[in-house]
Amino acid sequence: MNDTPPRIEAIELHRLEVPLVRPFETSFGRETAREVLLVHVRTDRGDGWGECVAGRDPFYSGEYVDGAASVIEHYLAPALLRAPVPRVVDDGHVSGVLIEDPAHATGIWVDDREQGGASGNGAEGGAAASIASVPLAASVAPALSFVAGHRMAKGALEAAVLDAELRAQGRSMGECFGAVRDWVDCGVSVGIAPTLEELLDEVTGYLEAGYRRIKLKIKPGWDLVPVAAVRELIGRDAMLQVDANTAYTADDIPLLASLDPFDLLLIEQPFAEEDLATHVRLAEAAATPVCLDESILDVTTAVDAIERGATSIVNIKPGRMGGFLEALRVHDACRAREVPVWCGGMLETGVGRAANVAIAALPGFVLPGDTSASGRYFAEDLTEPFVLGAGEHRGQMRVPDAAGTGVTVRDDLVRDWASRPAVTIGA
Repeated sequence: MNDTPPRIEAIELHRLEVPLVRPFETSFGRETAREVLLVHVRTDRGDGWGECVAGRDPFYSGEYVDGAASVIEHYLAPALLRAPVPRVVDDGHVSGVLIEDPAHATGIWVDDREQGGASGNGAEGGAAASIASVPLAASVAPALSFVAGHRMAKGALEAAVLDAELRAQGRSMGECFGAVRDWVDCGVSVGIAPTLEELLDEVTGYLEAGYRRIKLKIKPGWDLVPVAAVRELIGRDAMLQVDANTAYTADDIPLLASLDPFDLLLIEQPFAEEDLATHVRLAEAAATPVCLDESILDVTTAVDAIERGATSIVNIKPGRMGGFLEALRVHDACRAREVPVWCGGMLETGVGRAANVAIAALPGFVLPGDTSASGRYFAEDLTEPFVLGAGEHRGQMRVPDAAGTGVTVRDDLVRDWASRPAVTIGA
């Protein structure tokens, strides 16, 4: 294996309009198509692809596709192209490695503070070992740190660089991350339906497909009744959880606590992302575990929320927290504190889904994620389709084992679904 990291030569941005098989509604809006921003990184040793998880509008998050494309084109991509190629230095430390980068006077320190060790592969050494093995990808976040926020845009760039670097190494994302299983359990996210009857029909279809967990989107006025109906439909033993997407306030704590009799796995992000205090109050008032999503920006916010008692389960969305390398740190921090995690979804195409499935194979991911089959959202995917397994793997998805993401982007669909001309940023 060539130990020299690839050198980035150009970065392309592709804007696509990808139709959904059915409208997807949450507390903050309704989508009939997914506006996709793909990042294509070209290096001297091959290419890589990443998917930005930002939505069309700034409703779920302050980030949105137009803004992400703009900040990448005008700030992030030029900075990344100017950055020198880093190299790993063995400086005698036993708890991490130093990635020497002329753009950073003291280098980039990669430390596994939670599991204490950077030798071996990801499974043995935790996040530090994984990050140390991909110095080019590890240099992305520090190189882009001069721009405040924009984690989704930065995460898309890091994902594309990571894909290119691992393809050059001949390693899969699962191998790099430290995956411990070849198949992952799959759940499905069910949007707010026009009627209760339509909701139950949709859930029935997912049960017949084999999904191992149902997640219902809820909002004020669409909560107790649909949850009760779905619980009756699927039975007491089936896994059921709800996602509020910040739709409630402190005044709703008694209502949310009244969900306890339905034996939910968790209630996800009922209050504003900045409002940890009200999440603490709900955790004290209800038996149903509170899970945070939008509040978890990185390992620091994850640890803070756990220690405050605001969450007992964490939803890890790598594309929303700046990339997969930060997601590995969050995973290790949660695992060290015995806090279960699961992998959330952002209506990704196969480009983003492949990497999500890989990280969901880590040991701390003990609950089914939103790693649904391609057909849940798209009649045709941008990569080879992800499908649920059969037999003993019913309701599971196989972790890609080829180099990089392990999938091939369909250039024909990138062209056919383009909503505007591609943008190329050169060195």
